[in-house]
Amino acid sequence: MHNSRLIILFFIYFAITSCSKKDVGYSGQILEVLKDSTLIRAEKYLTAAPITITSQTSSRSSGGIHDFYSEGDYWWPDTLNLDSPYIRRDGMTNPDNFIAHREALMRFSEIVGNLTSAYLITKDSKYATAAVKHCRAWFIENNTRMNPHLLYAQAIKGRVTGRGIGIIDAIHFIEVVQSLIILERHSEIDTNEISQMRAWFSEFLKWLTEHPYGIKEMNTKNNHATCWNMQAGIFAVFTKNEKVIARCRDNFRNTLLPNQMAEDGSFPLEIKRTKPYGYALFNLDAMVMNCVILSNDSNNLWTYATKEGKTILSGLEYMKPYVADKSTWPLDPDVLYWKNWPVAHPSFLFGALIYDRPGYFELWKNNQHFPETFEVKRNLPIKNPLIWINKLELGK
Repeated sequence: MHNSRLIILFFIYFAITSCSKKDVGYSGQILEVLKDSTLIRAEKYLTAAPITITSQTSSRSSGGIHDFYSEGDYWWPDTLNLDSPYIRRDGMTNPDNFIAHREALMRFSEIVGNLTSAYLITKDSKYATAAVKHCRAWFIENNTRMNPHLLYAQAIKGRVTGRGIGIIDAIHFIEVVQSLIILERHSEIDTNEISQMRAWFSEFLKWLTEHPYGIKEMNTKNNHATCWNMQAGIFAVFTKNEKVIARCRDNFRNTLLPNQMAEDGSFPLEIKRTKPYGYALFNLDAMVMNCVILSNDSNNLWTYATKEGKTILSGLEYMKPYVADKSTWPLDPDVLYWKNWPVAHPSFLFGALIYDRPGYFELWKNNQHFPETFEVKRNLPIKNPLIWINKLELGK
């Protein structure tokens, strides 16, 4: 990253974390968009009680009370034989699925990311203290903690008790981990507690990289592999696992970007689905977050190009006109949730900051920042961009 870019991004971070009203680059605009809504939501979250996966269970789960459980989205009863294994209907979400653990994890991520954002704006430790309370419940306290694996995620009735593709459910841990990194840096979390939380994620990362489910997920061809890399990358950064960090960088350069992106910047495996628009945006966000998480001065994934010339900028340029005007989308509309997209996608905000593209910033600014539709929230793990600005500035 050039020195001039580092200087610009340093001022962005300084302005946000000091709550300066001086507009340096995009920072004043970011605060203008997010400050009031962030603090309003934070006041509500200050008194919110932790809800972990132990709060609700499913009789269909093969695991215990501390094991995360979810069910495959597109699997339905066979109407010709209700006692037979479920059958697949791509793109059509079964409303009778057990989603309580997904909802709990999404809520956890939203609360911790929001409270950490409020702390960065105000430097008031009450927000940090409230965020840590939720993390303690999920990772430390014996009665409420989650076991660090996903053996029972995206199960299918009559077929499997869990699947590797269920690992994608854990993308909502990403903003929790980034929040922990910030709270530790600002000495807002007890050293013994952060050590226990780091140990939890070390064990989870070991499972993610060594269990057959994790290995299979890493080797998928579409957004699942992108999200595996995004998760493994941030968990490795938090646990200081340099081996996995290097592995994720290599995977992005040598597999994810060259194999998933077409030369026009599209993602062929995403746009051939029954929800091509939503999947294309989701994978672009995840690709960009790989750049945010894994880039540093020696490994700049933002400028990396394959031998065919594919770059992350190519992906942003491909989707830009369709985010600006969805009616120009050249493919069929998504079978579900077509009207709910686009929202304020982090890919365009971070792309604006890195590449200095005001048009990208407008696409982020002018769309919905706090969607309430479950399916949209599930596919938008980055909802608190303030906690990532220093990641861009420091590059590590």
